Amino acid sequence: MKRIAIFASGSGSNAEKICEYFEDRTDVQVNLILTNNPQAGVIQRARKFHIPVVVFDRKIFYETDRILEILKNNQVDLIVLAGFMMLIPASLLGTYAEKMVNIHPALLPKYGGKGMYGHFVHEAVVANAEKESGITIHFVNENYDEGNIIYQASCEVSETDSPDDVAKKVQVLEHEHFPRIIDEVVSKLN
Repeated sequence: MKRIAIFASGSGSNAEKICEYFEDRTDVQVNLILTNNPQAGVIQRARKFHIPVVVFDRKIFYETDRILEILKNNQVDLIVLAGFMMLIPASLLGTYAEKMVNIHPALLPKYGGKGMYGHFVHEAVVANAEKESGITIHFVNENYDEGNIIYQASCEVSETDSPDDVAKKVQVLEHEHFPRIIDEVVSKLN
């Protein structure tokens, strides 16, 4: 059995799609959801699937090994970042090198890096009159949005699209592809 932990800071729509995808599987399961936001919508979504949630603060994340201990105690094989807004500490990166994936709501390397998340990405895409946007699923390293790319999917951006329109198109791609790509990644782990 392969075990996945999802880190999320927000509403958790991607986390929910991932949980649904693996819900009836016997070879892979989401067994933990972690968040730095005690008000995050992902907490309610986790309850729907009876998945334990760990809420932590900045000090615990950066100044202790508590999160790493929790992951090890839960025998986590793969970490998935699904709208998680904190830079990952070196202790986690070292233990989960090439075993931590993130999804970004743009076609990296464009519109990545610190401060480029959510609506900020979509506003930049529209402001620069891009003809396409999309998603990038990538391994996580010590820098925001710079890990090796695993998969990209694109969508058209029309001249009349607002940032909200782009966000909706990108979210369709996220929900369609992220669980499947996670499945491919986890299947290759030994």
